[in-house]
Amino acid sequence: MSDKKEQMEEMLAGLRQLRDELKVKIHLGKAEAKDEWEKLEKKWQEFKAHSKVVGEAMDESAKNVGSALEIVGSELKEGYKRIKKLL
Repeated sequence: MSDKKEQMEEMLAGLRQLRDELKVKIHLGKAEAKDEWEKLEKKWQEFKAHSKVVGEAMDESAKNVGSALEIVGSELKEGYKRIKKLL
């Protein structure tokens, strides 16, 4: 086999391997993003429900719930940032 042909076959094999690796990573990344999204959607629904209650009853106990909601809100924000990076 000629040197040029060997080089071309090596390059093709290297590109094929790299392509296959990226294809798997992209597929896994999409699945990972979907899993993260589903977790965050549950938190989002809880966050919306609790924030409505806090808005309607701003007494002392609601302040504690409000603090907990701030934590969940921060978790949601960070989770959305992770998904954005995955996509």
